[in-house]
Amino acid sequence: MPYSLRRLLMGTPLPTSRMSHERIGPAVGLSVFSADALSSVAYGTEEVLLALVVAGTAGLSLSIYPAIAISVLIAIVAFSYRQTIMHYPDGGGAYIVAKDNLGVYPGLIAGAALLIDYVLTVAVSVTSGVAAVVSAFPMLAEHRVAISITMIGLVALINLRGTRESGCVFAGPTYLFILSMVGLIVAGLLTHFTGEVHPITHVEWLPAVAKAVTPFLLLRAFASGCAALTGIEAVANGVRAFRDPSAANAIKVMVALAVLLFTMFLGISWLAHVYQVTPDPTAHETVVSQIAAAVFGRGFLYYIIQGATAMILFLAVNTSFADFPRLSSLLARDGYLPRQMANLGDRLVFSNGIIILALAASFLVLLFGGLTHALIPLYAVGVFLAFTLSQTGMVIRWWRKRESGWHAGLIINSLGAVTTAVVLAVILMVKFAAGAWMVVVLIPLLVLEFRAIHKHYLGVAARLRLDVVEKLPVHATTVLIPVAGLHKGVIRALRFAAGLKTPSRAIHVATDPEAAAKLKQQWQKLDIDIPLDIVESPYRSLTAPLLDYVDGMLQRDPNSFVAVIIPEFVPQHWRHAFLHNQSALMLSFALRSRPNAVLISVRHSLSEPPPGPPSGKYEVQVVGAPTLAFTPSTDVEVEPPAPADVETIEPPAKPEGKPAAPPAAPPGTPPG
Repeated sequence: MPYSLRRLLMGTPLPTSRMSHERIGPAVGLSVFSADALSSVAYGTEEVLLALVVAGTAGLSLSIYPAIAISVLIAIVAFSYRQTIMHYPDGGGAYIVAKDNLGVYPGLIAGAALLIDYVLTVAVSVTSGVAAVVSAFPMLAEHRVAISITMIGLVALINLRGTRESGCVFAGPTYLFILSMVGLIVAGLLTHFTGEVHPITHVEWLPAVAKAVTPFLLLRAFASGCAALTGIEAVANGVRAFRDPSAANAIKVMVALAVLLFTMFLGISWLAHVYQVTPDPTAHETVVSQIAAAVFGRGFLYYIIQGATAMILFLAVNTSFADFPRLSSLLARDGYLPRQMANLGDRLVFSNGIIILALAASFLVLLFGGLTHALIPLYAVGVFLAFTLSQTGMVIRWWRKRESGWHAGLIINSLGAVTTAVVLAVILMVKFAAGAWMVVVLIPLLVLEFRAIHKHYLGVAARLRLDVVEKLPVHATTVLIPVAGLHKGVIRALRFAAGLKTPSRAIHVATDPEAAAKLKQQWQKLDIDIPLDIVESPYRSLTAPLLDYVDGMLQRDPNSFVAVIIPEFVPQHWRHAFLHNQSALMLSFALRSRPNAVLISVRHSLSEPPPGPPSGKYEVQVVGAPTLAFTPSTDVEVEPPAPADVETIEPPAKPEGKPAAPPAAPPGTPPG
């Protein structure tokens, strides 16, 4: 990306000393780390109703019971994670807790489960936001995929600008959503208690033949609604993003999140129950949209609620964009992901993790057509697996260390571990065939990949370790300069090679016999004191003959080095680079597999635009050599001469120990 465009989009780079200033307080932290959990209010109740609607009105009348069970679960999990924050103030959440107390593999399983869940969170939240928009503007239904991917890119760009800046951007929509949901719940309950509720059941959306209400159906509704718990662990994972005291501020946000999520989810579920809402099987109108229309009508307040819901669902992905890169950096720091994932970008955020998350979520949206209900079966498996491992790890920690207050902590985390394990079993049982099996298969594959990456890093460290410091032998080095034709860039590279005081050779891979003959003739007339070898290439390959030449030199002396100098020129504008041959780039990749081959790039900058296309003949005067007149051709890139029509080029210096008399100057040539 051009530097000017990069600065415009992402802002100026921040020094490392600004790290502490980029941390956030509880008010902004609530918008950064709670948007995901709070946004689940928009679709959690709807998922419960969609599971029960197959039983008709009898099933929908029981929706409040799974909702109450989910609300209790929210309280248990939130206060269990409060214990985690207190004892792991450096963050890391389930990955760190499980790794420290249960072992490496449970930690990697928790890490893999959370990474998958963060990707799904982005996809589900964005598609849910699009569903809210489509509810108000049905004509946009066919563009749901394009809108979803555009929003993912926009949120990714905002996060690339930094955590504090993204938090300030998202704070307004988050608090607007909280106020609108609380206002909707209060107005709906007042209407209910005054007896003015009018049921809004859509008979046409009910099944023609209703199934019986069974315990399995209720469990399925409970498992579907547990998607409302996703995002609760985000605060525990991002403790280090808060200002000091970071743990205390994170606990404040966790408590506020638990209270708000409990109240809002249970309130919307109660309104759906008393208004007898029927979920729309076509996904053109959400449950929240129906409730808002029933309470306020389709006026100004209705569109405020729909707008706030759409914004929080779009911006809920910010929680994943805050935590996915942090978790990836921890795994990379421990050697289980590529090291690049641990690198901070210009704006003191883990830019690589943000970009990878955006690409993975966009792929999921494309794969599932932008439909939230199609993604939900994959959802919540990973997060409840991470919940269970984290809470179990805390139980082991309490039992092993028995610190002050360990009895209460053991009871809280044991309750959390047992509850989340039961929920995980229920989710797997009812969602396995619907798509949860994909997550079950993907988690072990990710763990195997983590181990493979870690094994690679351990092997690299072992091969690079200096067990015994010994005197390193000095090997001979030969310099090799690939030459396609003569121009300023080649002369600059030859001059650099001559200054190394090392045996040097130039090589020309001949794909055109006439061009090779012309180059050889020019080489001799310019009296360049570096031998030129012509290598035929009958199959017109440039890289293969050169690699064979390098391999032959290394085989003659396996302990020697070959320094390959690549003459390059840098265009005046970055966009011009695409117009030129990329042979230097291909050669550099090819030489990477030769351990004793060293690649040196000598660049010549085209700082000034040429005065015009070369035409006719002009002279190049080389100091200490006769004047050479030649006509530029298409197979040799020649920089046009200066306006004086004569240009002076210094030849490469002759290596020491090899004095050579300059050729006789033509009669009449002035001295010097």
